[in-house]
Amino acid sequence: MKKSKTILTSDANVTFNAQTKELIEKIKEDIRAILSQTECSPSKLIDYVKNNGTQVYKVNYADKLLSLIGEEEGFICEQQGFSALFISIITGQGIKTKTEAMFVMREGIADKYTMLHNFYRWYSMKSGLAGFDYNSREKFKKYLKNNSDEATKKLKLEDIVAIKEVIARDNEASEFVLEYTKSVEGSKNVLNKIKNDGGANI
Repeated sequence: MKKSKTILTSDANVTFNAQTKELIEKIKEDIRAILSQTECSPSKLIDYVKNNGTQVYKVNYADKLLSLIGEEEGFICEQQGFSALFISIITGQGIKTKTEAMFVMREGIADKYTMLHNFYRWYSMKSGLAGFDYNSREKFKKYLKNNSDEATKKLKLEDIVAIKEVIARDNEASEFVLEYTKSVEGSKNVLNKIKNDGGANI
């Protein structure tokens, strides 16, 4: 699988090269095709995920349990160490210190737009975009906990780039969901939904 590449500028900004931009557009095109077949049905999107080799686990109180390790219900990237051990236990995988990417969800019907956000991120990972590896996600979590000026100054160039990649992937997912929602519900309904529900959690 080809991995996307980035070009680093002197101030640590991430500049997507032509290959990465092309890949992002292909991902959007592919997902639009999938949505035309599934009508954004959460159950059908989950079936697609399963059919493409990613495990989906249903866990009682998944949202509350995952919050203990700084994760949200839905698509979970690869984990290592304690977080992998925790997830492997609650999903019934036994005892593991490293886990592959998976979906962990509560029983019941998921909100289709939340599901689409998770599906987009999953598809981006499967397509080879950066920002989904364990180290990058851990650096992002640490940054969320402490993003003071002092802590930020201590970040290495590679840390900054990793964090920017993670943010870029989440932003792309949110933008796609907004675009799709506008196409099926209209701009006014989208704005009302964001106002009332608070939008996607990133």
